[in-house]
Amino acid sequence: MNFEDSPQEAQFRATVREWLAANAEPKRHPRDFVGDGLPADQRLAAARVWQAKKAAAGYAAVTWPREFGGLGGTPIQHLIYLQEESKWRSTFGYFEIGIGMCLPTLMAYGNQHHKDRYVRTALYGEEIWCQLFSEPAAGSDLAGIRMRARREREQEGSDWMVDGQKVWTTGAQFSDFGLLLTRTDPTVPKHAGLTMFFVDMKSAGIEVRPIRQMAGESEFNEVFFTGVRIPDEQRLGPVGGGWKVALTTLMFERLTVGTELGLLTAQSMLSLLADRGDLSDPAVAESMADAWIVDEGLRLHQCRTLTALSKGSTPGPEQSIGKLLKARQAQRMSTFLMDLAGQGSLVVDEETDSLWSSVQRTWNWSAALRIAGGTDQILRNIIAERVLGLPEEIRVDKGIPFNQVTK
Repeated sequence: MNFEDSPQEAQFRATVREWLAANAEPKRHPRDFVGDGLPADQRLAAARVWQAKKAAAGYAAVTWPREFGGLGGTPIQHLIYLQEESKWRSTFGYFEIGIGMCLPTLMAYGNQHHKDRYVRTALYGEEIWCQLFSEPAAGSDLAGIRMRARREREQEGSDWMVDGQKVWTTGAQFSDFGLLLTRTDPTVPKHAGLTMFFVDMKSAGIEVRPIRQMAGESEFNEVFFTGVRIPDEQRLGPVGGGWKVALTTLMFERLTVGTELGLLTAQSMLSLLADRGDLSDPAVAESMADAWIVDEGLRLHQCRTLTALSKGSTPGPEQSIGKLLKARQAQRMSTFLMDLAGQGSLVVDEETDSLWSSVQRTWNWSAALRIAGGTDQILRNIIAERVLGLPEEIRVDKGIPFNQVTK
């Protein structure tokens, strides 16, 4: 396992650092992003400006072909950029899903018109995409979705009529387009009856209802579809081939490994405890040591991933380990600090104590992180079955038509 960049990687990292130093603003605290403190519309406008600046330099999509505005770079260069950008004020929550997951899927399955029309506008922040996958009865079991798409007429190429509900859709309230997984045939086993589309989020029959979170934000949404018409031209992949397309979308999540997401780290935890004078308490010191060990394990796991990418390999299911540990670590550290501060944990002046603000934000957000992108239980199954080679969990609906399972 390599702990140092290759000469070429080191040169790329230096170039990125120089560009960021000239164009970005320093962070005030770990979860300090472009437009923080501004009203929602102004925050989005500020985020679009940064996205366009980044796209013009080629850093908005390092691995994309140059014809679409990328650098034509490698996955390791992409990760290097994300690592360096995480140290500066940048955007979060507007463009990551579209550029990181939706648009690569469109480039893989769409036609040339799709690519010419949608890719560059998303890259420059002019249009925003969301991912319409999870439903009230299908989150971890994504193939169990019920949103139904039916052809308007029983003939090839006719429009589709879509009805149903999606939930936990990040950014739906400000998105222009969405990647939509639907069920088109309930008479076959659940994985075989799915079809993928992309949809204009301003279409008649779509209603977006933001979900208010305890941190005061509305990052997630319910999205209702009532008689929404989608042209067959907006289908990605064959009818009944939606599961393969969805796996392509989820595969692109692996390239986000290495980003910090603005979560509390053991280093920032140590700084806070040292400032408060709590490290003299043996119980506090022991908790700090535990947090440091987990952080170091995550760092080494990341180094292993970077080494694999440097050698041209594609990270596999072992990436579930990093997400599982990072989510649990964030929740444990923030809960410990909130308990340690007692009633004082409920109040903070963000102007004078930005580090403590990051503790509160992490505490508010970390519970959701243990669900988003795969629950702890699902990730443990992936690690057990696909990394350790243990026997598969019993799946009683395997090979059974979906409409028989749901009766």
